[in-house]
Amino acid sequence: MSKEGEHKITDTKGKFLQVVKNGRKLNDPEWTSGRVLLSNKRLVLAGNQGKRSIPLSEVKGLKGRYDVNQAVASVSDYLSVEFGKNVVLIGTSMDVEEFETDLYGALLNQKMILTKHPAVEGGVVQDTDWEKARIKITEGMVNVAIASGTFVGIELDDIGSVERATRTVKGEQRTVLEVEHTQGDTSVQTYVSGQTRRCALLETLFEKGERKNEGGVELDETEKEVLMALYSGVSSFEIPDFLGMDVEEVESIFERLIEVDVLEEVRKRREVSLKTRGRNIASESINEK
Repeated sequence: MSKEGEHKITDTKGKFLQVVKNGRKLNDPEWTSGRVLLSNKRLVLAGNQGKRSIPLSEVKGLKGRYDVNQAVASVSDYLSVEFGKNVVLIGTSMDVEEFETDLYGALLNQKMILTKHPAVEGGVVQDTDWEKARIKITEGMVNVAIASGTFVGIELDDIGSVERATRTVKGEQRTVLEVEHTQGDTSVQTYVSGQTRRCALLETLFEKGERKNEGGVELDETEKEVLMALYSGVSSFEIPDFLGMDVEEVESIFERLIEVDVLEEVRKRREVSLKTRGRNIASESINEK
């Protein structure tokens, strides 16, 4: 990797499989073993049959599972990379999520966007201006450094929703991603806009976090009552008196809800706060009443 200004990010063993070539699905593709090299400019797949260099400027999207055929099942974890009219699946000897973070970083780090933060705080629309910002991707996090000095860290496993909208941004109609997450104990929305490709890559990354927080947990009525009380502002210490329950029973429910990733423990002697999944369940339960 000797291009001017180019530096290596990742060099690992792996397998790769092309499943779409020039817009056409390939029949019975086979995995090739080799090296996977990533720089700040390109992704290189080097196998016995030669070396393929994919400029990062051509990468349009990254996704997880890709439904093709049984050949894919032989590699348990992989990332699908879409470039031009092609799709290649890549499995690595390193953790795939770690490789995915490196690849998103190579595509997005230090790229400029426009952001409005907080656009909504605690359900109230804020009179916030659009500002320039730069992105940095770290494990499980999209970091946004705003030109005015504010730093926003959006945890992927704390994203409640991602909506795509068209809004007026600095006098122009532009695509905007509306990302709901938490800041401290407060639900906020951060708006992000920018070049089409940057927005598409960020949207895929945010949606990955959103999917982690979608329902999928069976709770009984008592557990839902605890969540709704927390959601309405009752402190975790006041829950037993508020709901007329034994302290031991509440402690047991807290333990169960922490295990299923609905609550997080703030400190010992049982202070807890709602995670995004918990807020979603509590909100749905209240609406059902």
